[in-house]
This record gives sequence, C-alpha cells and structure tokens, in this order.
Amino acid sequence: MQVHNGALEVEKIHNAWYNKYKNLNYGAFITFVGIIRDENEIDGLSFDVYEPILKSWFNSWQERAKKQNAIVFLAHSRGDVLNHTSSYIAGICSPKRRVALELIDLFVEDFKKNAPIWKYDLKDKKRVYAKDRSQEIDGAGILAW
Repeated sequence: MQVHNGALEVEKIHNAWYNKYKNLNYGAFITFVGIIRDENEIDGLSFDVYEPILKSWFNSWQERAKKQNAIVFLAHSRGDVLNHTSSYIAGICSPKRRVALELIDLFVEDFKKNAPIWKYDLKDKKRVYAKDRSQEIDGAGILAW
C-alpha cells in the first residue's frame, strides 16, 4: 500500500510493481488505473486519507488474496489531483488469470465502498466536499444505544 502526495506517476508505479512481481512465476498481473475526469466544471479532485484504517482494510485484503495464492497492491493520492491524471492504482498478481480478474473487480469495488478516503472537488482553487458522490463507510458513524 502506497500513499503519495498529488497525482500518481502511473508508469513509474506500474513498472516498479511489474519488476517486483514478474519473476514469481505468476501467470497474471492486472492493474486498474483511476483517472480524474473533466466534468461538473471541476479542475480536479482532492483527497484526505486516514492511513491507519486504510492499512487495516488493505491488510485484510492481503489475507483474502493470500488464500487464493494471489497478491494485492495499491497506490492512492493524498491532496490535489488535477483532471486527466491518476489518483488510484490497484493491482493483483495471481498464478491464474481467472483469480486475478475476479479479485481486481471485488477489490476496486470494495475500495470505493469502504476505504477511508474523503473526496473533494477542486473548483476555483477551493476544496468543496463531494457529498453527492460519497458513501458511508460500513461500520462508521455513531453506535446505536
């Protein structure tokens, strides 16, 4: 798990992961790259990351992947990321293609739903909370009495 300030250097991160894992004799290396879209008159997005919970969430995914003899990895941005650059890269290595394809889908969807990362729109050099595109994190909030 990597947290970077600003936009991700996609090629550098991807190539480092590829070089790290290519000799494990795994048949699949899959990455997903999230790119900030130019829409809703925003200049980009800005992110706050709560790393202790993100690390715990990520460790649970590593254990889940390990049960299928796979490896999961990710990089995410903290701070401002302008349109047409990347804020998120996820990846899976697995001996089998089908395992990697299934895991990458589950991993990316669970990340979107449960990772402790808060998103803001960048408009006129100001951060505006993107409430309409945010989701509650499972288990978050005030406990019921």
